[in-house]
Amino acid sequence: MKKSTLKKYAHLIAKVGGNVQKGQNVELYVAVDQEELANYIVEECYKLGANTVAVRWTSDKVEKTTLKKESIKSLSHFYDYELAKQQYLCDELPVMIHIESSDPDAMKGVNQAKVAKVRMAQYPVIKPYRDKRENKYQWTIAGASSPAWAKKVFPNLSKKKAVEALWDAILKTSRCDEDPIKAWEEHNADLAKRTKYLNSLNLDYLHYTSKNGTDFKVWLLPNVDWLAGGEKTLGRHVFFNPNIPSEECFTSPAKGKAEGIVYSTKPLSYQGELIENFSIRFEKGKAVEVHAEKGEKLLKHMISMDENARYLGECALVPYDSPINNTGILFYNTLYDENAACHLALGMGFTNCVHDYEKYTQEELTKMGINDASIHVDFMIGSKDLNIVGYTRDGKKVQIFKDGNWAF
Repeated sequence: MKKSTLKKYAHLIAKVGGNVQKGQNVELYVAVDQEELANYIVEECYKLGANTVAVRWTSDKVEKTTLKKESIKSLSHFYDYELAKQQYLCDELPVMIHIESSDPDAMKGVNQAKVAKVRMAQYPVIKPYRDKRENKYQWTIAGASSPAWAKKVFPNLSKKKAVEALWDAILKTSRCDEDPIKAWEEHNADLAKRTKYLNSLNLDYLHYTSKNGTDFKVWLLPNVDWLAGGEKTLGRHVFFNPNIPSEECFTSPAKGKAEGIVYSTKPLSYQGELIENFSIRFEKGKAVEVHAEKGEKLLKHMISMDENARYLGECALVPYDSPINNTGILFYNTLYDENAACHLALGMGFTNCVHDYEKYTQEELTKMGINDASIHVDFMIGSKDLNIVGYTRDGKKVQIFKDGNWAF
């Protein structure tokens, strides 16, 4: 990896992703094996005028050992300094930059029932802080090639070649192999045109069908928008891009209004383990039956995290011929695989999809039908033959997707 290329990527992350503003604080979450990239991101943040950049180092190995050895009681406890950190995040609203480079199988062997209990205990403590800062700060997630992840994606290559190949894929799908600033301006403009059309339809529900068995209907709320690409913060109205890369147009559906069955088309990496070849059946909006060839127990734990984890929080449309899917690479990472195919998400919905959402409380938004849960887990259902038909509130039938791609 050339230093100039890595610096270019770091600039994309800081400028287009987080869009760091003069005087802002930044929190950078990055693995210990990504020191060089982390340093360049820190440099770019300061060039953009950051006040301070705090690097929060992460390690799959340390996290795995901690989850195995520490008690549920201890893992669930929050010390005063941890709560003070949560309050700091609410008060200062720093830009949050997350670099994803984990091994998809990093947590294999960890007791997932234990992890679920810990997350259930932590959630009510963290939720008030999360709600307080929701939609008010910039954040972004981007990828970085690591040996363990690269070998999972390219098992037949040497470690060095695999890392190089994954870096090439990351840079290409992030539009960093061209003029990234210009490319993202054009990409966001194209996504904006698609969401404008979707919003003009006044859709009541969508019907998904595919030869793999998917036959699924999901209803939409009358007062929500389709969103895509970048978004703006409340208050300062700073435009940023939460995901690098991003190919989706998405919205939050009506809680409790989904019927039918969907089949996964890509593996799901959840809490460091893979769930593969699975299906989910919905009744009255609720996931009532799940099956998986691999990871079924983990899938059942996931939808049992809280009372709303079985309901949908997102519907996202991504063409089969997306730049990511056209690489022919299965990334085993949701950031990339979700942007390669149409997907749904179980759990928390997006309050900023609601018209004038800033005028409502979290409780009011929940009553409207935006799901509120402790998880938000995307799973991919897009396929080459996926058809999606939209039904408008005035009784019209509109082809949204045909044979896996946009019909407009």
